[in-house]
Parts: sequence; structure tokens; C-alpha cells
Amino acid sequence: MTAPSPVLPELADLERAIEAGGAHLQVTRSPAAGPRALPVYSIALGNPSPDVPAVGFFGGVHGLERIGAQVVIAWLHSLVARLPWDTTLRFQLEQVRLVFMPLVNPGGMLRGTRANPAGVDLMRNAPVEAVDQVPMLVGGQRLSAGLPWFRGRRGAPMEPESAALCEVAGRELLGRPLALVLDCHSGFGLRDRLWFPYAHTRRPIAHLAELHALAGILGESHPHHPYVIEPQSRQYLTHGDLWDHLYLRSLDRAAGILLPLTLEMGSWLWVKKNPRQIFSRDGIFNPQLAHRQERVLRRHLPLLDFLVRAAIGHGCWMPAGAARDRHRRAGIERWYRAAP
Repeated sequence: MTAPSPVLPELADLERAIEAGGAHLQVTRSPAAGPRALPVYSIALGNPSPDVPAVGFFGGVHGLERIGAQVVIAWLHSLVARLPWDTTLRFQLEQVRLVFMPLVNPGGMLRGTRANPAGVDLMRNAPVEAVDQVPMLVGGQRLSAGLPWFRGRRGAPMEPESAALCEVAGRELLGRPLALVLDCHSGFGLRDRLWFPYAHTRRPIAHLAELHALAGILGESHPHHPYVIEPQSRQYLTHGDLWDHLYLRSLDRAAGILLPLTLEMGSWLWVKKNPRQIFSRDGIFNPQLAHRQERVLRRHLPLLDFLVRAAIGHGCWMPAGAARDRHRRAGIERWYRAAP
């Protein structure tokens, strides 16, 4: 039995979901950085065969962005609650592997910081150097852990949280016929955005055709979805992006496609509706009123469900041959030639 954490509400909520899922879930835990060494959980369910597609759901990489962890934990609770009675879900789980790391940076969340307890920004911590110019500091810096966006010391190993995420991705996601990823963040602009690699260069991703096709079926099946879909490089570039690192690793494999997406929830909209939030560091990144938090949790669950269905049905929409060439040309026209 997993004893709920007394120190961090999101961690306690995650541990309740793990307890409720029981034998349906395969759970591993790694220690996070810092003296308290809070656990970093990974949870998997569904078909473990490497021949089936997978979907990975991640949150809490930045400790300030609690709402990202809350969205992933809410989805896990929903699945666990449906397992005893939802025969359609059980049939889906025979065809897909689902992987959850809802709280990658529990130490940072406990301290109320973007970085982990060692002062390292985990999303600047991978061994990837930008080939195009990055913005000062925001793109990642090695000057000091006392400044934001610290990448870690040159030559140092990856932080334990970053290493745990990469280990789980390597074990559960890489090498499958298709693995979709959704990493939930907040804090950028007035719109919800779905970013895809790259963050270290403005060059198009090798699987641009597949991403364009995925965006197409999302728009067709959810015509009023709220998301701006674009490469992260259209907004800004960074060193050390974890998903760039893992995507580049996936290209070295003989088989399998990894398509990572970052959900960047537009937290400025919450500040616009409740300007007092700007005086709270937590309020800049998270909805503060209960009804807005509940609305956000409801808002994104259709996207998570869509990704599961898209992974299972990937053989019906993934382009090949001339169709793949058409999707790639359309993706370049949409994302790399049009004005932002």
C-alpha cells in the first residue's frame, strides 16, 4: 500500500490514484533531487508489448506550473475510476500502452520554484546545444543556479528527475511503431498552444508530415478545439530541451516514431480575468479560483482522450508515399513560411 504524501497535495493526489489503480498499474519510483528526496513516480497500464503504440503523459517538470501536473493526475484518476466498468476502455488498453509521469519535479513544486531543488531548470538540462541563436538567459544559461533557466554545470550528469524521465521514455516509448507524448506546462500567452520540436533549431522536424496529419485529424474531429499548433521554434529557441533530446535519440533507432507535444496553457488569460493573481508567483502560472481550475481540468481531457484514440488508430491516418510528401509540403507552408 502507498501511504499518501503529507507534504505536497499533488503528490498525495497521485498516490491516491496509484492506490485506486491497484494491480492494473505498473508503478516505479525514483528519488528526486534535494534533501527530502521525494519520489518521482512513473505509472504504466495497458499492453506492454513493444509492437503496440504508446502515449506518454507528463507534467510538473517546472515546479511552479502545478496545473500541468493536476491535468495529468485528473486524467489518470478518470481512467482508474473507469477500469471496473468501462469495457470500451479495457478493449482500448489491449491495443495501447499508456505511461504517466505527472509530477516530474516534486521538489521544485514543494519549494514553489520552476527549477528543481538543485536550482536546475529540467527543460534546459538535456545534452542538446542550440544551433541557432537563443534569447539571453531564457534560452538556458550556465552562469549560476541563482539565476533562472540554469542548465546545470557543463559536463555534469543530468539531474535525477531529467534522467528518470529519459529512462522511462527510453524503456516505454522509444522503438514502438508510434509513441505520442503530451507534456503539460503553463505560463505563455493568452492562448493554449501545442508545441512540437524543435526548440534548438528552426529546421523542420523529420516527421513533419506525421505531425501535420495529426493536426489535421484533431481539427476534423474537434473543429472548435482551442489550441494553436506550431513548432516551439516559432516562439523562441532554447538549449537543453528534453524532448529535442529524446526525439533525436528516437531518430537513431531503426524503427519507431516519437512525436512529442508540449501543451503550453495560456496562463495570462487567467491573470487577465483575475488581475490580482499577478501579485502571486503561483497565480502567474495557475488558476487561483476553484471554478477556473475545474474548468481547466475539464477543458483538456478531450485532448488526452484524442491522443489515445489517435495512437490506437495510427494506421488509418499516418501518411505514406505521395500522401506523406503532400503533408510535409503543407506543413512547411503552414509553419515555416507563413508569418507568425
